[in-house]
Amino acid sequence: MYHKPTTKTLMENQIRHHLVLIPPPFHGHLTPMLQLASILHSKGFSITIAHTYFNSPNPSNYPNFNFLPYFDGLSNTQITSKNFIDITSTLNTKCVSPLKETLVHYIAKLANEKHEKIACIIYDGLLHFIDSVAKELKIPSIVFRTTSATNFLTYHACAQLQSKGYLPLQDSKSCDLVPELDLLRFKDLPIFNLPNPDDFLQNSAKTLSITPFGVIFNTVDSLEDSSLNQLQQLYKVNIFPIGPLHMIADDSNNSQSILRENHNCISWLNNKARKSVLYVSLGSIASWEEKELTEVACGLANSKQNFLWVIRPETVKDVSAWLQSLSEDVKVGIAERGCVVKWAPQGEVLAHEAVGGFWSHCGWNSTLESLCEGVPIICQPSFGDQRVNTRLLSHVWKVGLEWCNVILRDEIERVVRRLMVNQEGEEMRQRASELKHEIRLAVNGSSCDALDGLVKCILSVNV
Repeated sequence: MYHKPTTKTLMENQIRHHLVLIPPPFHGHLTPMLQLASILHSKGFSITIAHTYFNSPNPSNYPNFNFLPYFDGLSNTQITSKNFIDITSTLNTKCVSPLKETLVHYIAKLANEKHEKIACIIYDGLLHFIDSVAKELKIPSIVFRTTSATNFLTYHACAQLQSKGYLPLQDSKSCDLVPELDLLRFKDLPIFNLPNPDDFLQNSAKTLSITPFGVIFNTVDSLEDSSLNQLQQLYKVNIFPIGPLHMIADDSNNSQSILRENHNCISWLNNKARKSVLYVSLGSIASWEEKELTEVACGLANSKQNFLWVIRPETVKDVSAWLQSLSEDVKVGIAERGCVVKWAPQGEVLAHEAVGGFWSHCGWNSTLESLCEGVPIICQPSFGDQRVNTRLLSHVWKVGLEWCNVILRDEIERVVRRLMVNQEGEEMRQRASELKHEIRLAVNGSSCDALDGLVKCILSVNV
């Protein structure tokens, strides 16, 4: 059993240093930033979250934080894997002046009303424009990376590979190993299968900026020691692997999601045998087409395994009507062994003793949450860092089945049974259990030390 790290708080000297944390409006980036904010607040810092109006967090869920909205230039559109890069580009061009003006007014307000100043800005690496804004306002800044350290290393590698003529990528080379990136193939790079790879290369070069004060990673030293060491050698700055953040964060904020969770599925899980349920969720952005959904439904039903399946409302117009359109045997299979919800309390689900596997897109948050609970994964990456994480899960940590096949019911039935029934899956559950133990030891060890180092770093630049 692990215990949350306990270190001396800043309140001992009766000074509350003011931090501004700036996340982008994506669920997978907002959540870890708010967890980091909760952790730093527990260390005695005053916290302000500067955020876009688009997809903004609910301030009532975080009564201890201040919230500072700024204009983002986005309409109320749906975020998908197809427009993720475009939205990020819009944020980095249209938010420069609005954020700077908002911060200028806020700095004046803090000085006049509380006689305080901003000690540090912590910003998500996707919003690379903030580095120049912080420098212009003469405020120290630290960048926060919400992907794995290994994924960040691929950005550096892409820039080098382009200069050496490896990119654009030739299909015949897609399965070759990338020089200097252990076990990663060219097809695992975030650039793979993008419609505009040149745009990605240009943007990734910008995101390589690391502030002189360092970079925070939501990871564990023992999970990514090789990548963290390579980054340290490349950039010669402080690296703070503080993770998993969801385990360290204050419980009162930890469970708050910007999407509405259905807790009825927990009652359903309570009636299932230990390790008998496959949890199926592609996260907040990736999704299947309706034709693929039908294949998934048939494959899950034919596998004869229990499953909890998240189908977001925007994936299909009317989930109930779609379910009724399925063949009778599939409807019976879902009724007998399945539970379908719009969104689930993922942390609680993965921690439940009935869950024995996770079919995931392998976003970094989902990957960490699964590792922390010792749950092996069927890996179906969609875009971005998900292929890197899939490779780590399947070939480095050996707790995942890499599965990027065409969505067909017979293939789905086979891969589900490989994980949930076969000896191969049982061996993965054993390795996942061992990894869970290592991670929980790190919460009180290396991650605790990294957190202390971050606190000292912030204080040292404000002496």
